[in-house]
Amino acid sequence: MKYKRLSVLLMGGVVFAAVLCIPSVGFASLLSSADQFAVLAGSTVTNTGMSTVVGDIGVWAGSALAGYGTITHTGTVHLADAVAQTAQGDLTTAFNGLAGMPVNALLTGQDLGGLTLAPGVYNYSSSAQLTGTLNLDAQGHDNVSWVFQVGTALTTGSNSAVKFVNLGPNNGLDNSVFWQVGSSAVLGSGTAFIGNILADQSISLDTGATMNGSALARIGAVTMEGNFIGRGFNGAPIAPTATPEPASMALLGMGGVGMVVRRFFQKKS
Repeated sequence: MKYKRLSVLLMGGVVFAAVLCIPSVGFASLLSSADQFAVLAGSTVTNTGMSTVVGDIGVWAGSALAGYGTITHTGTVHLADAVAQTAQGDLTTAFNGLAGMPVNALLTGQDLGGLTLAPGVYNYSSSAQLTGTLNLDAQGHDNVSWVFQVGTALTTGSNSAVKFVNLGPNNGLDNSVFWQVGSSAVLGSGTAFIGNILADQSISLDTGATMNGSALARIGAVTMEGNFIGRGFNGAPIAPTATPEPASMALLGMGGVGMVVRRFFQKKS
């Protein structure tokens, strides 16, 4: 029984070490050239109403940008040019990379509203719905990541929200959130959203929805209706995140294992 208990404690320590070794996925490291885009579409970008975009706007292989005159834009427009083409290629690479990440938890069938989730990789085999507020709990750490793998559609209800809680000293400026969506995403009116949506098809933002992140659609359109899309709080850009040193994080985790073993034998004696 003593050794069985020790094995359970050791397993807990190993899990602790594994969690600490999950690196943050930075904007630049994953998105590559697509990192500079707040809005990137495959067919067209369409806007109605007064929208604000902080970051580049691009379209490839399409070339249509409708309603640009009512967008307050900080950035550059790339329509069917080499920059947009390269970004679309990098978007596809990032999309596939996110889809292939090992999953920490399966959430299929659960509404994201009302959940509080630690950094990790979360999977929906089909559609995902957000009704209410999703809390992303940084647990007091900086430079942490959340990845959501959504098999088909992502939909948010009106006035839903994604929020950071328990942020580290950097106040969330080096955290990363990615939504890999197998078909299309629709943000309901008034939604306050955090994260970069990488959708295989299209992305639509209903009236008044805001995104602290980017809207990146591989094949279809990005459609806006009086929205804000940009990186950071109040439009301030988020700096690219650095990847933590795996070795140092592993040592920290193994230190936790050592503490478990030492406490076990102290009790034994």
